[in-house]
Amino acid sequence: MIFDVLTRAWHSPEQLGFELAEGIRSGTRRPGGFDGTIGAHTRAIDCIGCALVHGFKSQALSAVIPHEFIADIVGRQPQRLAGIAGIDPMSPSWSDDLDHAKELGLVGVNISPSAQGFHPTHSTAMRFYDRCANESLPIFVARPGILTPAMILEYDRPAPWDEVARSFPTLKIVLSEIGSPWIDETIALLAKHSGIYADTSGIASQSWRLYTSLLQAHEAGVLDKIFFGSGFPFGSPAAAVEAIYSLNSYALGTNLPSIPRAALRLIVERNPISTLGMKAPLLIGVSSPGNTNSASMNPAPTVADRSDFGASQSPYRR
Repeated sequence: MIFDVLTRAWHSPEQLGFELAEGIRSGTRRPGGFDGTIGAHTRAIDCIGCALVHGFKSQALSAVIPHEFIADIVGRQPQRLAGIAGIDPMSPSWSDDLDHAKELGLVGVNISPSAQGFHPTHSTAMRFYDRCANESLPIFVARPGILTPAMILEYDRPAPWDEVARSFPTLKIVLSEIGSPWIDETIALLAKHSGIYADTSGIASQSWRLYTSLLQAHEAGVLDKIFFGSGFPFGSPAAAVEAIYSLNSYALGTNLPSIPRAALRLIVERNPISTLGMKAPLLIGVSSPGNTNSASMNPAPTVADRSDFGASQSPYRR
């Protein structure tokens, strides 16, 4: 079973604010741009088992993907999807937003310090974390796909999360992109704090960076704290899984170290619902006492199960 911890969707790019919409429409990183519509999202996750769908809100960027929109997507495939609320800790309404997200069944929160314009240890943000910790809501720290001039890159540094984790030891925190470009800091945090995790979104399409990052995590003994994330629509779930399974092609015929295939598979199949203690409805392939739901007995095919999925192209799959 493949779990994708970071996917996004929207009615239109304008929901992410003017600057982000301009970048998305120009598609500078991908010919044809980025299609985040519900239909595109449904097609993209067909090759995986379960996914988390993230909302987004930023007063600074005049952006909002509403909780209702995320809840609607989840409601279409409730046994495969779980919703993550986009909340801006700098918004005066953050507490009410959190209440509303919980009422709609969303099971975690997504924040983006660089896009929301706050340092991770801002006093208001610390009050926000306190409530999330008390209510067992994990926090996903993620940029909304691309950088714009208005974002404050300094606020994305992983190091300040050390103070947050020390202040709220029960809080679960997931740093996207393994904290890129500060991957060393993220690896140190993963080793230091039991409540800090990371995901591969954002760098899954950068195969060399992905290889060196996961190798570093393996050598530091923290590979078990990394989740698979595609970052859709800024990354393809199918291509991201293939990239992970093909990483050891770099080591073939060289003295470069490889990463155990079993460890790579555990990244792809790591269950965020159970690992992070999220109170989500039963998902496909997640066992529950007395469950006889037919969908859970017949999970969607994983990438590894599909005979047409790049087996001939990847030397790691021989």
